[in-house]
Amino acid sequence: MQTLSVELAERSYPIHVGTGLLDRSDLIVPFLARKKVAVVTNATVAPLFMERLAGALARERVEVVRVVLPDGEEHKDWTTLNTIFDALLEQGCGRDCTLIALGGGVIGDLTGFAAATYQRGVQYIQVPTTLLAQVDSSVGGKTAINHPLGKNMIGAFHQPRLVLADMDALKTLPERELRAGLAEVIKHGLIRDAEFFSWLEANLDRLLARDPEALGYAVLHSVAIKAEIVGKDEREAGLRHLLNFGHTFGHAIETGLGYGAWLHGEAVAAGMVMAAELSRQLGFLSRADSERIRSLLQRAGLPTAAKGITPERMRRLMSVDKKAKEGRVHFVLLEKLGAASLRADVPPSALDHTLARLTA
Repeated sequence: MQTLSVELAERSYPIHVGTGLLDRSDLIVPFLARKKVAVVTNATVAPLFMERLAGALARERVEVVRVVLPDGEEHKDWTTLNTIFDALLEQGCGRDCTLIALGGGVIGDLTGFAAATYQRGVQYIQVPTTLLAQVDSSVGGKTAINHPLGKNMIGAFHQPRLVLADMDALKTLPERELRAGLAEVIKHGLIRDAEFFSWLEANLDRLLARDPEALGYAVLHSVAIKAEIVGKDEREAGLRHLLNFGHTFGHAIETGLGYGAWLHGEAVAAGMVMAAELSRQLGFLSRADSERIRSLLQRAGLPTAAKGITPERMRRLMSVDKKAKEGRVHFVLLEKLGAASLRADVPPSALDHTLARLTA
C-alpha cells in the first residue's frame, strides 16, 4: 500500500492505493464518528464486493446499512438520490453516520452529494472500484447529479474523509470500463506531465493487459497530479479548471447522446481530441502533437470523434457548461503537451471548424 494526501488544512485526507484494501477495515474505523455506516453501491458491484467490505466492517463491530442502486449514468438523478435518503431515514442514520461509496464515478458522485445534503451534511468515504473513479472522480470532493439539460449541474463540493483504491477491484472491471478509465489517465499527462504522457505511449499495451505494476504506477501518478491540483485550488477558482480538459466537449456529448449511451471516459476521449484540434487551430499545439494525442486514444480503443450529434446541438449544450461566464464558453486548451490553460478568447470560426470535422 502507498499513501498520498490531499492537503486541505483541517480537511486533509489520505488516499491509500494498494491491494487487499477492501479487507482493511482498520483503515476505515478511525474515521468513523459512530460505528454505523451506510455502504452505497449498485447492482453490478454489490455481488462482487459488498459482502467483502461489509464483512470486514462487521468484524470490527460496525453496523452496516446496505444501499443497492440501479447501475448506469442514466440513474444519476433525483429519483436515485432519494432512494439513498429513504434508506438512511428508514434505518435511523443520524448526522454521526458515515456513508461509504463503493463503486465507480456515478456511485461516488451520488453518495457524495447525498452526504453533502443529508441532515445538512454527513461525512463519507470513497472506495472506488473502477479505474476512472480511482484516478479521478473519487478525489477532490466534486459531487453531483445530472439534469436533462446538462451533466453534473446540481451538486456540491464535499470532500471525503478517506479514499481507498483497491487495485484488486480492477481485475473484475469490464474491458470497456478499463479503456474509459484510461482516458482520464491520459488527460492527467496531457495537462500536467509530458513525460507521463510519453510513458503512457510506451506502456499502453501493458495497461490494457492489466499488468499490475503498470496499472499501479498509472493510478499513483494520476492521483498525485490530481491531489496536488485540488490542494492548491479546491473550489475551482483557477488551476483546477485544467482538470476539465476535454470535458466541455465531453459533457455535451454525454447530454446530447443521452446519459448512458457513452461512458464518461469515452465522451472525454472524443472531447480531448476536439480540444487538441482547437488548440492546434489557434497555434498553441503542433500538428504532430495533436496527432500523438489522437493516436494514443485510438490505440486505447476510445472514440476520437462524436458522430450522431450535430455541431448546432453541441454548441447549445456547451453554452450551459459550468465554465461559461457572461455568455462565453471557456475552454481548457493545450499550449503544448503537459501544459494547459483556460481560454475565453476562442474565435467562433475555430470552434465551428472543430465541430464540423469531429461531429455530424
